[in-house]
Amino acid sequence: MTTDDVLAGVGPRLRRLRKEREVTLAALSETTGISVSTLSRLESGLRKPSLELLLPIAQAHQVPLDELVGAPPVGDPRVRAKPIVRGGRTHWPLTRQPGGLQAYKVLEPQRKLEPEPRSHEGYEWLYVLSGRLRIVLGEHDVVLGAGEAAEFDTRVPHWFGSTGEGPVEFLSLFGPQGERMHVRARPSRHGEAD
Repeated sequence: MTTDDVLAGVGPRLRRLRKEREVTLAALSETTGISVSTLSRLESGLRKPSLELLLPIAQAHQVPLDELVGAPPVGDPRVRAKPIVRGGRTHWPLTRQPGGLQAYKVLEPQRKLEPEPRSHEGYEWLYVLSGRLRIVLGEHDVVLGAGEAAEFDTRVPHWFGSTGEGPVEFLSLFGPQGERMHVRARPSRHGEAD
């Protein structure tokens, strides 16, 4: 919707609101201090609405300015993700735009797989929601529990999946190299990441 479309709808909206409230142009003029002729031209679309004119009218009718202007409703903010199943793992995309940082909710079923580390450009951040997630990263082999996170450069050979003890649900943020998440895994008792 263009600005012209929004402005064109103001006049009819003003007239409808005034008629619903059974207010005459003369009474509205008296309340707002705006001349009857100016109010009439606003309602007929012959006068361009301005903030100086709309504010007193909104106050007189006791409605938000948005109602007079007919501001478009805010779009539905929910991401309606359709699950994608790849290699037995279910991914729910949580971002809408292609490229850049991508977010997924992932469900890995209970299974015991032999790690096959791979590497590629990018940076990954994982956060375990439930279950236990095994991560093989270079020479490291670690297990994260619920509430723990890991981040790594995906150029390092890596693999992650179920420990075989049960399913694991986690969030995955993946982005081009350099888009670091700046979130660290919870330190162990010894001050080092698990």
